Amino acid sequence: MRLLTLAFLALQSLHAADFHATTCEGIYPRHLQGICTNDKDAIYWCWTDFLVKTDTEGRVLQKVPVANHHGDLCFHAGRVYVATNLGKFNRPAGEADSWVYVYDGDTLAELAKHRVPELVHGAGGMAWHDGKFIVVGGLPPGVNENYAYEYDESFKFQRRHVIASSYTLMGIQTVAQADGVWWFGCYGKPAVLLRGGEKLRFTGKWEFNASVGIAPISGGRFLIAQNTAVKGVDGQTKGNQAKVVVMRPDEKAGFVIEKP
Repeated sequence: MRLLTLAFLALQSLHAADFHATTCEGIYPRHLQGICTNDKDAIYWCWTDFLVKTDTEGRVLQKVPVANHHGDLCFHAGRVYVATNLGKFNRPAGEADSWVYVYDGDTLAELAKHRVPELVHGAGGMAWHDGKFIVVGGLPPGVNENYAYEYDESFKFQRRHVIASSYTLMGIQTVAQADGVWWFGCYGKPAVLLRGGEKLRFTGKWEFNASVGIAPISGGRFLIAQNTAVKGVDGQTKGNQAKVVVMRPDEKAGFVIEKP
């Protein structure tokens, strides 16, 4: 029995190590909003109005149209959860229409949706950790802190966490948790990366772009997404492509590329 258990764990580790730098197949009308994995053999890419599942080589396995604006996403118990705002972002309370859409992790069939009205400036990103969902989103100019909203597995609201980061452009776009640390990707010129402790208290800030996707993989590493606008022969943007690169946290830079 012990040998079987060790073999199973080794197989799991092998699958986890399969994640590597790759490019998502295809060109999409709108830019990438977030990524996540199933911790085994698939990457999920959210393209604002398309949800795509690929293998670890970036080959498309499933692709479905979704409501605009689907944002950052996470995987839990065989399902994909996507933070979604059907209203306006980054406006005073009352103009957002915030939801979490739920999809089957195999087929991407829509299974459910949950209203999250506490995200009054627009739901834009989410992660699952330790029995709770954390949802983040937009922010009006002039608000000098960010917010993370905690829900239980049934999407019953638990509490709002204050992240004393000062203002970031349009709030927080992406979120991920690993090894007791929360990471938040934000827009900006330059883009900004925020760090929080286990209880989401602000602990650091860097000029680093993780605003279109950040997902933990094995060995303390992360997939960091990068979006590229594709130009036609006339020089006009005709779509978007994206790739993921493997990186590690770094105290000076935020993240650095993993060396081969």
